[in-house]
Amino acid sequence: MNTATQEVWNQAHDRAHAAATEARRRVTIDPITRLEGHGKIDIFLNEQGDVERAYLQIPELRGFEVFSIGRPAEDMPQITSRICGVCPTAHHMAATKALDDLYKVEPTSAARKIRELVYNAFMVEDHALHVYLLGGPDFIVGPDAPAAQRNVVGVIQKVGLEVGKKVISMRRRVRELIAYFGGKVIHPVLGLPGGVSKALKPEDLPPFKELAKDALEFAQFTLQVFKDIVLKNPQYVKLITGDTYTHRTYYMGLVDANNKVNFYDGLLRVVDPTGKEYAKFPVQRYREFVAEHVEPWSYVKFCYLKPLGWHGFEEGPQSSIYAVAPLARLNAADGMATPLAQKAGEEFFATLGGKPVHHTLANHWARVVEMLQAAERMVELVNDPEITSSDIRNIPTAKPSVGIGVVEAPRGTLFHHYETDDNGLIKMANLIVATQNNAARIAMSVDKAAKGLIKKGQVNDGLLNMVEMAFRAYDPCFGCATHAAGQVPLLLRLIGPEGKVLREIANG
Repeated sequence: MNTATQEVWNQAHDRAHAAATEARRRVTIDPITRLEGHGKIDIFLNEQGDVERAYLQIPELRGFEVFSIGRPAEDMPQITSRICGVCPTAHHMAATKALDDLYKVEPTSAARKIRELVYNAFMVEDHALHVYLLGGPDFIVGPDAPAAQRNVVGVIQKVGLEVGKKVISMRRRVRELIAYFGGKVIHPVLGLPGGVSKALKPEDLPPFKELAKDALEFAQFTLQVFKDIVLKNPQYVKLITGDTYTHRTYYMGLVDANNKVNFYDGLLRVVDPTGKEYAKFPVQRYREFVAEHVEPWSYVKFCYLKPLGWHGFEEGPQSSIYAVAPLARLNAADGMATPLAQKAGEEFFATLGGKPVHHTLANHWARVVEMLQAAERMVELVNDPEITSSDIRNIPTAKPSVGIGVVEAPRGTLFHHYETDDNGLIKMANLIVATQNNAARIAMSVDKAAKGLIKKGQVNDGLLNMVEMAFRAYDPCFGCATHAAGQVPLLLRLIGPEGKVLREIANG
């Protein structure tokens, strides 16, 4: 063998050895499951088989902010509701509230109550989706159960067919209420600047009163199911409260005038890792407190508290990272706004050692507490005499310029920010969605879970699912979160009929 041939052989050997070494030291979960959107987790092991670093990577891109430019502002509630088929009502409502601000018009009292009724119905429906179908299987069926059983079929087999029917029926009926006002459930057309497009006819009210009562009973039933299956299982309680799924960060959520949890409106309140109030501000000041950081391995921007600066993926007093979503809302508020939910919230904190609770998996319990408040609020609103008023809109008269709206989506705080020209055409749109607010903490959760669970190269399906549980507790929507635009890395492969790669085109 001549020198040149030997060198080629050596290079090929080195590449093969490097590839084999990487394969031994890299574990990939692709795709990750039971979430909205797409993503994967890359776990890198050291020579001892322990985790050096785990990355949650989001490879999808959606450019809603860019292609909203030039569109009439009043189109935004319809455009943004297309971002996600799971949470269209959240985007629709945030966009509608941004239009209220843009045109400097307050909705009528009746319109506000109709919006809130629809929104609380949406919270009941969406939380039920997560509890029973997305996050629930990890507890109802078991975190280390076979993958084929960790789904809705496995849940029904565990809780019984009648319970499964109850869940499906309740979600269907609640969605019918949303469709009544919004015309359709997936892409509603309810919201208008200054009000809503449809009043509630008095003759149509009785079925909704019955629905609200049943929704409250369903929420109470769900709380009992959670207590029976999760809280009465010492292994599950140990899992929830263990260090593997714990992070001490800041928390953000909307609160009403009494600092109680509110999903539709209020001031934004932030508490530090000790539970002390750090800031409280109207949404129009969000840019003073929220900033975005970019990492090269994800299309998701990572939010942090701007006055504190970016200090990396750190927790504790030196951290600037905050969380949103159910656990964060309960931590950021002084209590729940309705009596049954308040009682449930008190039990939540008493059981988990006081306030604030830093256990990521406690999001599941907090979600059930919130479902209870949403159902109670539905009952209050359908029994409000004003809910059937025909006074449902104030017509805007002001020239548009800047409008900012916020709601608490099921997954956490959702910002919509629009700027227009004098004709009301969008010239800038900025959306900071719940999952983006949570992105830094989610990345930390995945990394910490992988490091705590995978030792000496021992990897199995059950352990990998428990790594996924770290992000699943946040109920993330990555389709919503990936909205940055610019030079997008792209690999295009042309594959022939026999599966052979004929050509590759790389961009970025």
